[in-house]
Amino acid sequence: MSNMSNRNDLTSGAVWKKLLVFFLPIAAGTIIQQFYNAADGLIVGRFVGTNALAAVGGSSAQIINVLVGFFVAMTAGASVVIGQIYGAGRKEDLNRAIGNAVAGLAIAGLALMAIGLVASPGLLRLLNTPEETLEGAVLYLRIYFLGVPFVMILNMESSILRALGDSFHPFLYMVVGCVMNIVLDALFVIVFGWGIAGVAAATVAAQVVNTALLSRRLMKGTTEYRLSFRNLKLKGVYLVNMLKLGIPAGLQSSMYSISNMIIQVAVNSLGTVVVASWAMSGKTDGLYWAVSNAMGAAITSFIAQNHGAGRTDRVKQCVRQGLIMHFLVTAGLSALLMLTGIPVLRILTPDEAVVQTTYTIMSYFVPFYVTWVLVEVLSAVLRGVGDAVYPVVIIGTGICLFRVVWIATVFASIGTLLSLCLSYVASWTITSIALVIYYRKGGWMNRRRIVDR
Repeated sequence: MSNMSNRNDLTSGAVWKKLLVFFLPIAAGTIIQQFYNAADGLIVGRFVGTNALAAVGGSSAQIINVLVGFFVAMTAGASVVIGQIYGAGRKEDLNRAIGNAVAGLAIAGLALMAIGLVASPGLLRLLNTPEETLEGAVLYLRIYFLGVPFVMILNMESSILRALGDSFHPFLYMVVGCVMNIVLDALFVIVFGWGIAGVAAATVAAQVVNTALLSRRLMKGTTEYRLSFRNLKLKGVYLVNMLKLGIPAGLQSSMYSISNMIIQVAVNSLGTVVVASWAMSGKTDGLYWAVSNAMGAAITSFIAQNHGAGRTDRVKQCVRQGLIMHFLVTAGLSALLMLTGIPVLRILTPDEAVVQTTYTIMSYFVPFYVTWVLVEVLSAVLRGVGDAVYPVVIIGTGICLFRVVWIATVFASIGTLLSLCLSYVASWTITSIALVIYYRKGGWMNRRRIVDR
């Protein structure tokens, strides 16, 4: 381990302190991203209208989550592989793995861009998108998909840096991108009057800048790692392992998104106000999900480095301390969201019907976030040691399949907003219980390290 800088080395020092210091920039970055989303919603809602808000945040968001989310989730596989190699101190293999990962996502991004440009109208109609929002949703999606290759690369490069123990630079570049996005949103929408097209163009421009900064950081590198053109290849045993770990993660993301798309169809059946409120709730209580995902990403990287270094003792400590940390974060954010919900929503939209409906949705969800803590932490631990398949089966069944069945049965019979929201609460509870049972069996601790395969 002597070739690793102390700043990026997660295999030594007090576990709670290292985990907290590593987690904070990731959490700060995701919080800033949520503030950007809120600002984006504010600009669209106030200066373009409720229909535009539904067009940007309704069915189009679900399509992005399915198509783009699959490949973005696959970066988790690369993160685990690179983290374990880094923990084992194998520099040459590390540089090859980094090149493989970036090349793979760049090619996937180009292919997905072409698919998105062609298929957007058909996919939106498949989701029963309200006619009054359809034209705007198609426009937004097509412009967004022009930037998808950059989305892919920037997510992969951010995951790589975090796997190397660097959570600060991805945070810093995200801040730059978010600030740029907000400024361009205001310029394109308020000043130039470009409407939905302006929102999409601002997003693409910010993604290009963010990708350029991340690429420069990796190419500049250190004595421990460097992204070089000669390593941008699609071959190598580590690429195979990335796919073995990444494809299940991508499938899990897609299962989430497909179930959410089915739920979006149910949401669309409840009218434009509910569609806009559902989208708005994602911009407000999205703060919690962003921080929760940040905790999961931090734990995965921490576990991967320590598992790669053979530090089983630190892996076990991370599980205990990560659970405590996440429970405290969940309690604090849940209270904050419920106390500030109405005032914040009234800032974001002048439509009082949307404000009240959004807060109703939040009141159904927020008190039960505590059930999600076990799902986030335990699945992150399992990913970090390379146990990819069983957690996906558990989560895919307990959350995704369960919600689809619920919509086809309970919601089909009752058809209310409450019955729709309860599908989430029930699925979180069932999945957390199943993951605890699997975790306590302990087989995951015997997973071979990537570097030993």
